[in-house]
Formats: sequence, structure tokens, C-alpha cells
Amino acid sequence: MNRIQTAITVFLLAVLSTALNAQTSPLRLAETLNVEDLSAPEGKLSGIIRRYTADRGSLHRLHTAPYSPVRRERFRQFYNEWLTDLRSLDFESLTQQERVDYVLFQNHLNRELRQLDVEAKRFAEMEPLLPFAKQLIALEDARRALEPVDPRKAASQVNGILQQIKDVRSRVEAALRADPRSSARASDVTLLTKKMVANRAFETIGQLQTMLKNWYNYHYGYDPVFSWWMESPYKFLDTALQDYAAFLREKVVGVKADDTTAIVGDPIGRDVLMAELAFEMIPYTPEELIALANKEMAWCEAEMKKASRELGFGDDWHKALEHVKNLYVEPGKQPALIAEMVWEAIEFVESRNLMTVPQLAKQTWRMEMLTPERQLIAPFFLGGEVIQVAYPTHTMTHEQKMMTMRGNNPHFSRAVVHHEIIPGHHMQQFMNARYRTYRSIFATPFWGEGWALYWELLLWDLDFPRSPEDRIGMLFWRMHRCARIIFSLSFHLGKMTPQECIDLLVNKVGHERGNATAEVRRSFGGQYAPLYQCAYLLGGLQFRSLYRELVESGKMTNKQFHDTVMRNNSIPVEMVRAIVTGQLLKRDHTPQWKFYGSIPVGR
Repeated sequence: MNRIQTAITVFLLAVLSTALNAQTSPLRLAETLNVEDLSAPEGKLSGIIRRYTADRGSLHRLHTAPYSPVRRERFRQFYNEWLTDLRSLDFESLTQQERVDYVLFQNHLNRELRQLDVEAKRFAEMEPLLPFAKQLIALEDARRALEPVDPRKAASQVNGILQQIKDVRSRVEAALRADPRSSARASDVTLLTKKMVANRAFETIGQLQTMLKNWYNYHYGYDPVFSWWMESPYKFLDTALQDYAAFLREKVVGVKADDTTAIVGDPIGRDVLMAELAFEMIPYTPEELIALANKEMAWCEAEMKKASRELGFGDDWHKALEHVKNLYVEPGKQPALIAEMVWEAIEFVESRNLMTVPQLAKQTWRMEMLTPERQLIAPFFLGGEVIQVAYPTHTMTHEQKMMTMRGNNPHFSRAVVHHEIIPGHHMQQFMNARYRTYRSIFATPFWGEGWALYWELLLWDLDFPRSPEDRIGMLFWRMHRCARIIFSLSFHLGKMTPQECIDLLVNKVGHERGNATAEVRRSFGGQYAPLYQCAYLLGGLQFRSLYRELVESGKMTNKQFHDTVMRNNSIPVEMVRAIVTGQLLKRDHTPQWKFYGSIPVGR
């Protein structure tokens, strides 16, 4: 019996137990949730995917060394074993939901295997700058394998690493001087032209230092011989790593080592972009998506001019935008304004019977204020069960205070509060925790951010904006999402620098420069996947296309459509479409839904 057969058996026993318990348990959730929906069978693969998720978590907790070849090969074996077992299932016997799970699981496993290759390539690019990294990684791998340490040998090895750091630094310094008489290798000179690789090496050294500290603390004090041999070499090595990292950051990347505000980024290139788009089931090229964004941006500009004319500014919508920015509320008044807007959005959704909003979801959202430090990367809102609000504190400079108030004026805020709470992120997270929870491993921003953005599009169509100022607020954010597609894809294609991305947001969208800088820092700081910023508008357009196909055609009501989306968890929107339309799926499904039609790409 293989692991998939075992998982199916465990799942069937769990379903039987749930059914027996349901006969005696009071239906305490009936007021807020459809209990019949909650107790509906999830399908054969749900237990399999839960087992896989648990197994994968165990391996991740064991193999913690960054860029470890041991870790990489163990995961390669793990993913291939699961792929083999998955393909042993009789695909033709599966229900539609089970086929969706099959396609999602296979897509996930194939992507994880690709990511291992990407990781190996990224390390190979850094290795000339980090020739000592493999030895440090091997120390941690040996510790995790519970191999005994030879303190004298380890001290000698650490001393050798110290010499390697001196040697590689000398080569890099020689390459920087570009002295033809130096011993610098040609590969060093070539590598130095890639500041992002040097910055990646700088960040990796920080990870290696943390790993080395864990290795050292594991033995130090508990093994007196280790302590005698290693105390001094460890301190010397830790200092050498820190100094070398600062040297790379300051002399190669061109940024002070302690500067946490600098934007460097690490473009992934077209090939990886194409692979990531295929994983997200987006059957368009990066160039086509940039053309799409430019087309949407042109529509926004035309609508901006209409609103500008209504306000008496003619076609100069930048002046109209300035007018709206200066309608900010006084310090201390923003929380009350946001709370009012949350309840307004909920009332709008419920009064028009757009979707089911559980009572508990309405009762449990909360609000917090973003610290000045957090506002350096999140100058507007962050959402979910807690909406995190950006507004000035007394510690900010006058310029920072004005920028934050102007960027969070009532009309900008009204355009996106519903994005963060209900029907947006809070609603999503509430329902994802209750329906098909095993699909959490397939979570995608094209569903998560796309759904929240879709409501901005739908509410525009349903006349949610009450005034020209409201329309400008909504259009500002839509232009912002268009710009995200343009600058993030162009950056990863190597066609735009971070500074050019900032300039685009300032000149094309009308951002405050500080806010634009924070947005680009957020995009390329490593906290978000390369396609994350694209996912807002592209995912929203996917849902909008599906809405037109199903709701505007009369096949589903608003509530049926939106409730169905909420009860299938976070998955690529193409798979949502497969569920609601009954699309025939093949075992080796490839993305094919052209949700925006044909997109001509200009030269």
C-alpha cells in the first residue's frame, strides 16, 4: 500500500467519524454558516494533500541550511515520489473537484521541482563570491544528521575558511581596481557587473551567520573540548563574515551595509517569468501583459479626464488629483473614518444581495495603526482580519506627515477599504479557514489579491463612487495596479531600474515620491514573489471575465457566483472556472483560458 492509498484510507475514516459526530452535535453554526456545505465530502485527494503538506513541513523543519545540496536532493526525491504516486491514480474515475485537486497538486509538485533548479542556479551565480559557503552549509547538515563533531578538525576547517574569505576579498578588490596586472580572474570582473548577485551574496552571508551561530551554540558549553578549540576561531570567523558582507554591500553593490531602505532587487529573467506565469495558469507572455496594462492605463486616463472636467480642472487630471489629495482628515480622525467605510461597504454588499456575509465575519474584524517603520514599505493599508491603517505619528517629519495624510485621503481610502475587509481579504481569510482548507498549499495572489481587486472593478460598475472625487480615488488605485504590472514585469525582464519604477509611479500615476519609493521597495525587497504585484489587476480581470461569462449571461446570480468562489479556497482562477463551468480537464492540463482575449504587442 503506497502513501496515497494510506492517505485515502485515513481520509475515509475521518469522513465517517465526522458523519457520526454530526448526528449528536448541536448545529451551533447554523446562524452564520451553511452546515450542509461544511459537512459535504471534500473528495479523495483532500486527505492525500493534507498528508503531503504535513510531510513537507516535517522535511522543511529538518533541512534548514540555506542552499544546502543535501536539502535540495532530499526534496527532489520527495517531490518525485509524490508525483509518481499521484500519477498512479485513475484520473478518469475522479469527480470534477477531485480532478481540479489532481491538476493543482501536479502543478504544485512540478513547480517545486523547477524551484530546486532555480535555487541551484542562483547559488552557482553567487559561488565565486562565496567559495566557502558549501563548507559552512556542510557543518549544519552534519549537525542535523546528528553526526559527531571532531573539535580539532572543525577548528582547522574554520581557520581555512578565514583564509578563503581573505583570498576572495583580495580577488574582488583587484577586480574593482580593474588592474590588468592583478590576479583577478575574468569571471570575477564579469560577476561584478551584476550588483544584484553581489547583493544576494550579502544577504546569504547573513543567513550563513545565523546558521553558523546555531551550529556553534549547539556544541558550545556542552562539549568542553569543542569549547576549548572553537571559541576563538568562531568569533574570528563571525567577524570576518560580517566584514566581508559589509564590503560586498558597500563596495560592490554601492549601498551602505546598514542601509535598510535601499532598493536593489534581483531580476529573475524572462524564462523564469514564463515558468511562473504557467504555474499561475496565465497563458500570456510578459510582453502581452505589459500591453494589457498599458491599454487599461489608457482607459483610466480617459476616465480621469472626465472626472477632472466635472471638478472644473479641464483635462489636467493631475490638478484634480492634487485637489483630492488635499481633502485629508485631521490627525486622530482616520480610524473613525475607516470604520465608517468598512460598515458602508458591508451594507452595500448585503443590501444588493451580492454575497452571503456570515455574522461572525462582520463581528470579528479589527483595526490597528501601522508604525512609522512599517509605513516605509506599506504606506497605505494592509488587510485581513485586522485592517492596518497608515497615518502620521508625531515622530514623523512635516514632509512625511503631509505625504501620509495626502496619500490616505478619504477618497483614496474609500476606494480600497472594502478591498481589505469585506468583501475582500477578511472575507477571504474567514471562508478559507472553513472551506476546503487542504487547498491552502495552493494559495495564489491571483485569487487572493485578484478577488479583492475584482470588487474594486465590480463596485465601479455598480456605481459605488458617489462623486467625481470618489471616481478619482478609485481610478488612482486602478492606475496604480496597471503600473504594478508594467514596472514589475519590466524590472524582472531587465528593462527598468528601481529608480525608473519609482518615476513611473510618480509621473504616470501621481504618487507622492515617498509613497512611490515605499511601493517599489515593497515590490523588490524579497518579501513578495516576483508576480505578486501583477496578481492584483490580472486576477481581478480574470474574475471579472468569469463574472461576465456566468452572471451577466444569467447562468448564476451574484450571490451564487460569489459564494461559490468563497467556498473553493484560494486556487488559480482558471481552476475556479473549471469548477463552476464543468470544463473537461485532462491529466496534464495546460493553461488555456484567454480571459482578456487576444493582446497585440506593439514594437
